[in-house]
Amino acid sequence: MPPWRAVGSTVLRVLAVWAVSTLTMLLLAGGLPDFRLQSADGDTATRIAVTAGIGAGAFGVLSALVWPVLVRALLLVPALVLGLLVFFLNGSLLWIALRLVPERGEVNPETAVVVAAVMSAASSATSTFLAVRDDGAYRRRLARLADRRRRRAGAGPPEDTPGTVFLQLDGVGHAVLREAMEGDNPLMPTLAGMCGDTHRLTPWRTDWSSQTGASQLGILHGSNEDVPAFRWYEKETGEVLVSNRPSGAAELQRRAVARTGGYGLLERDGASRGNLFSGGARQLALVLSVAARRGRDTRSRAGYFAYFADPANATRTAVSFVAEIFRELTQSVRARLRGDAPRVRRGGLYPLVRAFATVVQRDVVVAAVIGDILGGRTAVYADLVAYDEVAHHSGPRGRDTRQVLRSLDRAVRLIVKAADHAPRPYRIVLLSDHGQSAGQTFAGAYGLTLEDLVRAGCGLPVPRRAGRTPSGAEARAAARVALHRPEEAGRHEEVPRKPPRSAGPVVLASGNLGLISFPDVPGRMSREAIEARHPALLRALADHPGVGFLLVHSERHGPVVIGAGACEHRLATGETLGETDPLAVFGPGAAAAVRRTAGFPHAADIMVNSCVDPASGEIHAFEEQIGSHGGLGGEQNQAFLLSPLRLSPPVSEGELVGAEQVHGVLRRWLREGRASGSRWGSGSRRPDQQDEPVPGERVS
Repeated sequence: MPPWRAVGSTVLRVLAVWAVSTLTMLLLAGGLPDFRLQSADGDTATRIAVTAGIGAGAFGVLSALVWPVLVRALLLVPALVLGLLVFFLNGSLLWIALRLVPERGEVNPETAVVVAAVMSAASSATSTFLAVRDDGAYRRRLARLADRRRRRAGAGPPEDTPGTVFLQLDGVGHAVLREAMEGDNPLMPTLAGMCGDTHRLTPWRTDWSSQTGASQLGILHGSNEDVPAFRWYEKETGEVLVSNRPSGAAELQRRAVARTGGYGLLERDGASRGNLFSGGARQLALVLSVAARRGRDTRSRAGYFAYFADPANATRTAVSFVAEIFRELTQSVRARLRGDAPRVRRGGLYPLVRAFATVVQRDVVVAAVIGDILGGRTAVYADLVAYDEVAHHSGPRGRDTRQVLRSLDRAVRLIVKAADHAPRPYRIVLLSDHGQSAGQTFAGAYGLTLEDLVRAGCGLPVPRRAGRTPSGAEARAAARVALHRPEEAGRHEEVPRKPPRSAGPVVLASGNLGLISFPDVPGRMSREAIEARHPALLRALADHPGVGFLLVHSERHGPVVIGAGACEHRLATGETLGETDPLAVFGPGAAAAVRRTAGFPHAADIMVNSCVDPASGEIHAFEEQIGSHGGLGGEQNQAFLLSPLRLSPPVSEGELVGAEQVHGVLRRWLREGRASGSRWGSGSRRPDQQDEPVPGERVS
């Protein structure tokens, strides 16, 4: 396009947005009693229109020039607080704009907030509509972004070398995804159109610790060795390590890098967005493992500036945030009135956490990924946590989660459309880190918590009223970081970082996986020592109807799985005792998964997995969750990979098992991208291309 046409197109877009803003201001002035666009003596319709045009233009100029400066200055303000300040800041800019129209524009502060929000939304919708329809505008913006990137980082890769976007739909299981893509009117039409046409759907089986900390560490860094659960007690330090605390995520990442000798999946021109771990990427936004660091490029909140610098983005997200809070409150009341069961409490801060996960985190991460695509980055890995957070409280197939799946499909569509305009071809890979299993909580089903049961088996006093284990999910950690909430929050923390050694056994929960440790006994306490000290404990746990099996370490037989009725499975030899194998109901891969975890240095003295209903797949979480994951049983162990047909199949035969194997598959696909080019076609692979070793890669 000739330069004069490019300039003309830009001018026409600006005029169109200005006209819509002016019309919006006129309509609001006619409908709001505290907002006027004329002098006290009255004005002609023409003069009022001119006043509206001047006011709208001044507001647009102030938003473009002042807003980015305000957002950068307010980066130290907690993100959720910034979301609420958006309204008042925007209203202040409008008030200033009207001050530039002497004796005619007048609005009180409260009305200015409303007018500014509506005008920002209207101008944003107009601008987006025009930009989407104008391919030339897309190309010019892509060229500017690519040019900035090349100037900043030197010469980039050839444009015909494909990049790869890995988009993680946190907690979406294989079966849930298939159901969402079925039918003539699928719940997720974008993904349904991809599956079978351009992509293949492959299930993969998680490790015993089926939660984001273990899965994402293995996927991004190639090793999740010695990650037995979401949270666990380490006797040598006397501390509880929690995967979604910034200090815990940083320590897990450090250990994984030390084991593999490498830096992760994204070490070559990669970006990590909304994840627990960096994956070796230098470009980071909302990454928990760097949340405690200081610096412009490593700060976990660095992604907020790029998004909230646009006042229209800020207004749209703030409005959606407030709407989501009211939606949650309404849905919670309806669930109580309908008598939905099972059900957990959804009050307190949960409406804010849900709104953060389903609106703020989603919008910021999607915008960051689109920016990476338009900038031509080689590899991007992003996590969208919305479904996982809502499913914990509403169930994997609840009415609320269906709405979240629709919004995730729209997010994927935005990213796919952005890839169509990127300066290089992109392969879009979708995957999940685990699924979710439904079921009533352990405390709800049996009237006592796992800790109560353990204390009773040890002969210790049990509280009269059953307590509850708070839900631990990725969105809560991200929201705490966004709020600048200190990691150490005293009695309000879900789990004390240093449990007192004199308080008896430490009992922790990770979905339907429980961990029991005896702090006063160094190293792993053997089965024989446990039975000598607490003769009734193991039988009380194994014979409870809500418990599926226990894992302990025997001095004579090594790791042993104990079930009800004196049934055992000795993992070292495969020998089973009793009428049934305690692991049989959990599937053919259960024994291998439990055997691997049994070798972890930080496996608990007693590891408890809840029972599973073989017909429905329902489990009992030891946390306050009716949709949960973390152990074995049901759909939580079946995640998915939705990959382009141009990439090699994830496995040639058999089943894809464990996050470390998934890491190997994703690394292979990145190597295929580097090996491909114009000669071999986008995303293809040379017939003679071998999987060259990558420094630091861990071979499973």
